[in-house]
Amino acid sequence: MGEYEVTVFTGNLAFANTFNNVFIKLVGTDGESNRTWLVNIKGAAAFGQGKVSSFSVSCPKSIGKLVLIELDKQCLPLFPDDAWFCSKVEVKYPEGDIYSVPIYRWISDSEVHRFSEATALRVFEHNHHLGKYTRQQELKQREKDYRWDVYAEGMPHTIEAKDPLSLPAEVRFSFTKTAEFAYTAATGLAELSLKGLADSTENWTDFDSIKRVFCCKRTDISDYVQKHWKEDAFFGYQFLNGTNPILIQRCTTLPKNFPVDEARMADVIHPSLSGEMKKGNIFLCDYKCLDGVKTNTINGKKQYLAAPLVLLYKTPNDNLVPVAIQLKQTPAVDNRIFYPTDPEYDWLMAKTFVRSADFNEHQLNTHLLRTHLLAEVFAVSLLRNMPMVHPLYKLLIPHTRYTLQINLLARSNLISEEGNFTKFASSGGEGMVTILRRSLSAITYNSLCIHDDIAERGLQDVPNFYYRDDGLRLWDIIYRFVQEILCYYYKNDDEVRQDTELQKWIGDIFEHGFLSRAGTGIPQKFSTVAELVKFVTMVLFTCSVQHASVNTGQYDYGAWMPNTPITLKLPPPTKWGTTSEAMMLETFPDVGTTVNGMATMWLLSRQSSDFVPLGQYPEEHFREEIPCKLIKEFQEELDALSAAIKTRNKNLDVPYTYMDPKEIENSVAI
Repeated sequence: MGEYEVTVFTGNLAFANTFNNVFIKLVGTDGESNRTWLVNIKGAAAFGQGKVSSFSVSCPKSIGKLVLIELDKQCLPLFPDDAWFCSKVEVKYPEGDIYSVPIYRWISDSEVHRFSEATALRVFEHNHHLGKYTRQQELKQREKDYRWDVYAEGMPHTIEAKDPLSLPAEVRFSFTKTAEFAYTAATGLAELSLKGLADSTENWTDFDSIKRVFCCKRTDISDYVQKHWKEDAFFGYQFLNGTNPILIQRCTTLPKNFPVDEARMADVIHPSLSGEMKKGNIFLCDYKCLDGVKTNTINGKKQYLAAPLVLLYKTPNDNLVPVAIQLKQTPAVDNRIFYPTDPEYDWLMAKTFVRSADFNEHQLNTHLLRTHLLAEVFAVSLLRNMPMVHPLYKLLIPHTRYTLQINLLARSNLISEEGNFTKFASSGGEGMVTILRRSLSAITYNSLCIHDDIAERGLQDVPNFYYRDDGLRLWDIIYRFVQEILCYYYKNDDEVRQDTELQKWIGDIFEHGFLSRAGTGIPQKFSTVAELVKFVTMVLFTCSVQHASVNTGQYDYGAWMPNTPITLKLPPPTKWGTTSEAMMLETFPDVGTTVNGMATMWLLSRQSSDFVPLGQYPEEHFREEIPCKLIKEFQEELDALSAAIKTRNKNLDVPYTYMDPKEIENSVAI
């Protein structure tokens, strides 16, 4: 008879404990134990929050190598049936071998749940019938729990769920996250001490009034923005290191619909526009995605949204400055081109319309679509198609944490009919769906891979481009980590092609995320290890690094409303010299719209107390020595990069912190 020591780890989460009786069965390659009640001198306290408790399970003979365990819990008389969060189970054999079984989920019923031993296995590696059966049963249940839904035609598909409680417990917020995260404007308004202004429809009367509201909650960068927002060099800087660094591109030929007057730029560009274009010093931002979008009506007033073309010049002292702005896509008499030599408020108003357009483009395309919605597609496909024992599940599951619930809340509280974005942004409502559809139709695989994206936009040698510098280094660190992990499990291309679960994962992503559009360049299947490594790198990068780069700075750059108006109440000026400070104040969003926008950006930018930084894995899904060693090396590389970024930032007027690994969350969780 053999005595197996079973150690149970209850999660250190609020309400993770159980008062129910817990039973276990050990299943091995040569036999199995009886179903055994786990009881010791600790009694009910054995399964308390954060507790680690050991028990003895007897078997008449050796069960061979551990394949899986069966867990169930049964309610005691007079005690309520409760939910128990089990982190993992370790089984120590009489001979001293230790096997680990990752759980990391809530068990809330009295059914028998099967969990495989931690060694990662692909579908064709199972050589035990019960292991194969468990894998199949797990995926059948997953397909029921994680169903695709169509939120709107022409947009990536989402998870089918009515509210957070209808999500499977394993993907919901923790109690801590739920308690902290009140996803409502009222909470943000209260934290910013602005609640009394939320319903005001008054116009701003002067900049001092805006400043008084702004001073309720400031950051070092928002202070810098407030002081420098009018400056051309800072306007240009934001295209590189602000919240929307993915639009700017090098300009080698002027668009035909942007007939600039080279003479009007002679005071800025030396010796000539064409000469500087040949040198690679001219850049373009084109907001064509916003052209003709139906705009919002707020407090009974029609709102305005430009679709600008912006020409920028890299000066000899390496500043990036705007030299021409056209606010509509089609040249016309009433669509004048603005230049830096225009009257002060004409030029400032043109830049303001660009900043407002950039806010809407950023929120819907750069932020919502390219991080949140794609991360949801990656997560749902993973949860539907990958069993817990699969190496790709183990690698990517930490990077899906909270994503499904945060997106569900965004759909219900931000972009729904009564959501804050719908109510207060110029593209809220019908315009939002139009922009998202256009953006998805324009998305490409290359644009999601930062090396390819930077090269295609011609930005390899632009100075002071910290998003690029930090992003490329992070991509390379992640790529090496992913490559070494996956090459440990996939020894050749044939093994990739044979993995049906892997092929279903990418097939679902292609169909439900990119609507089966081959023109995107998104793989429809994997044929080689190299293809797999690049795609998984992109997924991990998108769900962590890219999201942090376009999310974390929202309040920094948006708290001072004149720098990032979420909507504008008057159309762009058409006549030279007619704009004034009074007209600008009248054009800005009203007081209530401003403070609601500030509150939303504050909520979306703040870090929660259970934040998990990039590369940290509190849940131990891998047990093999080499993957665990690779994780440690990954963490060391991230630490070194973090230190280098902090050193660089000491010498910058505006520190670029958004891609510091210590500040990047592992997943789209906010």
